[in-house]
Amino acid sequence: MTSVKFCGLTRPEDASYAAQLGASHAGVIFAASPRQVTTALANEILDAVGPNVKRVGVFASRTIDEIVAITARVQLDAIQLHGASCLSLFADLRGVFQGEIWAVIPVGPGKASHKALIQACDHADAALLDTFAADRTGGTGQTFDWSMMASSVAEARKKLRVFVAGGLTAANVANAIASLRPDLVDVSSGVEMSPGVKDHDLMRAFAEAVHSASIE
Repeated sequence: MTSVKFCGLTRPEDASYAAQLGASHAGVIFAASPRQVTTALANEILDAVGPNVKRVGVFASRTIDEIVAITARVQLDAIQLHGASCLSLFADLRGVFQGEIWAVIPVGPGKASHKALIQACDHADAALLDTFAADRTGGTGQTFDWSMMASSVAEARKKLRVFVAGGLTAANVANAIASLRPDLVDVSSGVEMSPGVKDHDLMRAFAEAVHSASIE
């Protein structure tokens, strides 16, 4: 079964509904984004998912000290790291963070995505493939060419879990799962009414589409 992570959560009621839908992970963003939250709000949101959903914090362009300060205030099960230098932070983070560390691999023209994914096998607990955009960190609402990464994903999954994000919706997530067989699919803008405000009908449709695709 492919798991579901609802990310970019900004309201406790959306987090609670994600848990009701059987999501395995809930994500809050501490990077520059329309969905960025404070540590106080992050705790309210993540407390709403209950004990059976893993709590993920999304970081980009943060120092080790900044990440450590945030994780001291917010109980996280995983740190999701964006940015070209994210792998260089892993060794230091291992010494101060007991949860999982995920590496985000940007996929797009001119990006060494295959090489980065294989490199992540030596550092990360999981790799998340996301659509590259020069002007933002995630949240593009755009898909990437899943077929171009299929062989690399199959190879990487021998060593670590591989997740997929980038423009996923209820209408296309089954195709992403069929192409890449990811361990988890990550959705944010594809289930929103506006940035950070989730549409519960879209959330339910997405979860149902993932479930149906996973058992085919």
